[in-house]
Amino acid sequence: MLIDNYKRKIDYLRVSVTDRCDLRCTYCMAEDVTFLPRQEVLSIEEIIKLISIFNELGVTKFRLTGGEPLVRKNIISVIEYLNSLKNQNKIKEHTLTTNGTNLSKYAKILKDNGVNRINVSLDSLNPQKYREITKHGDIQKVIDGIESCIELDIKVKINTVLTQNFNDEEVFDIIRWVQKKRCDISLIEVMPIGSIGEERFNQYLSMKKFEEQLVSKLKLSPSNYKTNGPSRYFSKTDNESKIGIISAISHNFCDTCNRVRLTCTGKLYMCLGQNDYVDLKYALRNMSKIDIIKQIEYAMTIKPQKHNFEISKNNYEGYVNRHMNETGG
Repeated sequence: MLIDNYKRKIDYLRVSVTDRCDLRCTYCMAEDVTFLPRQEVLSIEEIIKLISIFNELGVTKFRLTGGEPLVRKNIISVIEYLNSLKNQNKIKEHTLTTNGTNLSKYAKILKDNGVNRINVSLDSLNPQKYREITKHGDIQKVIDGIESCIELDIKVKINTVLTQNFNDEEVFDIIRWVQKKRCDISLIEVMPIGSIGEERFNQYLSMKKFEEQLVSKLKLSPSNYKTNGPSRYFSKTDNESKIGIISAISHNFCDTCNRVRLTCTGKLYMCLGQNDYVDLKYALRNMSKIDIIKQIEYAMTIKPQKHNFEISKNNYEGYVNRHMNETGG
């Protein structure tokens, strides 16, 4: 069992399998991003080995992320391995976060391999605005993929990043669409991760103020519903869909953090909002399994109590010096 210095049990690993993506969402990466050389990225076999070690250390919940995980060659091998652990009752669940562009192709494969719920990033239902924020995305591909999952009884949660003067007025239309589809949704504050060519302050919309408006307008009530993530959920009595709020800056949730993140290059980040990491790729390629375990156990001793995210017009402290597609969602 992995326990950090603040007595938090760490039983959840988010695994970024690639930094590559077929979209260029403006809050995630710069449009001219340079992807990593393939030799710097963990092989599928190395990812599986690290998953196995983390599982032996008591991690029972895994989420595959990216970049976009479904563009990674041979990603199904990782999903099949996680399903084998699930069938042996060694893990509780395995899920993934995706932009949805490849879901129509992979939905049946995911269902057959024990994936019962997924998160899909979707920031606008307007085809033109969707192309704008993703740079060239086709929203119909995403909607078709979501519907493919719904038909297979895969639970879908929509992740919507609220961006000032972009989708803040549209969000109520998105919520109504989500409720019609019987999906859940999490509304997410912009986080100061990586340089994207513009100031985060110009994108940021405080969820604290928006939450009050949301609860009042939709007549929502707090819900006891929990997932592995940091969302605080609300619901309506006449609809089974749940509306989550992820407000890393305006409502710090670090006291209940149970997760760490493994990047596609083998860096283990103990906090999304900090720059400290442990290099497991070096240990994986040059050291013994016992040494890898020692590195992971050491990582627990330097997991911070909380992040230091901050967004203000004249203060850049708290900015993380890597892009979201490197760390994973």
